[in-house]
Amino acid sequence: MKMKAMVVEDYDKMVVKEVEKPQVDDNGVLLRVRACAICGSDLRIVHSGNSRVNFPAIIGHEISGEVAEVGKNVTKYKVGDRLAIGGDVPCGECAFCEAGIGNNCQINYAVGYQFQGGFAEYLPLNRLTVELGPVHKIPDNMSFEEGALAEPLACILNGLELLSVKMGDNVVIVGAGPIGCIMSNVVKKMGARVLLVEYNKQRLEFAKKVVAADVFVCSAEEDMVARVLAETGGLGADVVITACPSPAVQQDSLKMAINRARICFFGGLSKEKENVVLNTNVIHYKELIITGAHGAMPRHHRQAINLIASNIIDVKPFITQTFALDDVVAAFAAAESREGMRVVVNP
Repeated sequence: MKMKAMVVEDYDKMVVKEVEKPQVDDNGVLLRVRACAICGSDLRIVHSGNSRVNFPAIIGHEISGEVAEVGKNVTKYKVGDRLAIGGDVPCGECAFCEAGIGNNCQINYAVGYQFQGGFAEYLPLNRLTVELGPVHKIPDNMSFEEGALAEPLACILNGLELLSVKMGDNVVIVGAGPIGCIMSNVVKKMGARVLLVEYNKQRLEFAKKVVAADVFVCSAEEDMVARVLAETGGLGADVVITACPSPAVQQDSLKMAINRARICFFGGLSKEKENVVLNTNVIHYKELIITGAHGAMPRHHRQAINLIASNIIDVKPFITQTFALDDVVAAFAAAESREGMRVVVNP
């Protein structure tokens, strides 16, 4: 049998075509995909590739859908269950997975990378994903589109956990895309003061309608470092998060930080931009703590679903465009244009 899928055949070459429908073994699950959102990392894979992705490939890791088939040994799920799927899948055997930090697994399995992704009518979940991965049931009051956004929210929760954000902290978030905007609302729920910075004025104006930030800064119109210092009594922010793929912002993050601040390079960089020059004397004398944040663990994915289901974090305003699978190339163009927020494909 056949199914329809978006296949990345080579750099910048996406084709919607008929492919073989996946077969499910005794330990697997077949998901009928209902929603798959486009992440910035999907755009980077299409343009620049990834060491874990071999073309031709079906990508996509922000997924939700309904169980269509289950293997005879599977007891956790049944046909008809509504599931949300995350990206990172622990191997379950290495030192990192044993320590409960499977997103640092050295094999680094992920849906949409080594395993087939969600820009297809059906998604096979292998034994490892079913048993150890970010696969969770979603309630009937949660739309499939909301369920797909549990994955980026999970990544946000992982990053904020690493930063130990506290009530009353001044938190600068650079980048008012869907990640930066959702993160701003989470940080506000944590009792911190949020300064949201964005270069694109149109995107910042949209953010003002849906984000509970305390200060909005358009870095195309004013110096963001000077504004952050002015807003923090000349000292700098307690936490700085670069939720954008910009080497220059990573460099400026050191200038916006108070002594002993925590800085997170959340937005990944493309390969041609990944070597960034930092003034390590600033790190040294300010005693700055710098971390990255990559992916999430299954427990973060479950937490994200609970936050969305309870309406503590509302992701609906950030789902600004939906496309059919046949129009997935247009969907990627829309995501690239940054005119909206999260673009979702409904296979």
